[in-house]
Amino acid sequence: MRSTKGNIVPNQFIITDGDVEYFQSYKTIIAKYIDGQVYLDATHWDYSRTTSKYLNRFLNATSQEVKERVAMGDYPLINLNEGDIKC
Repeated sequence: MRSTKGNIVPNQFIITDGDVEYFQSYKTIIAKYIDGQVYLDATHWDYSRTTSKYLNRFLNATSQEVKERVAMGDYPLINLNEGDIKC
């Protein structure tokens, strides 16, 4: 990922695997986007300010919008990290 100034941001990644896109912070998958549906990791989606900042950029949303979509069930919370890898 890149900052708003265009610099590469360390430890924040968008990974594309065919038609699936992932947002990864450090070694932890935070979000998965497939077939128009977003899934968030139940443990780590709201882990830190930095993770939230880049998750919001990945989703093109604000923190408030993401929290509302989680509350409405639009962004299901699931385990995206086998063995519960820590950020």
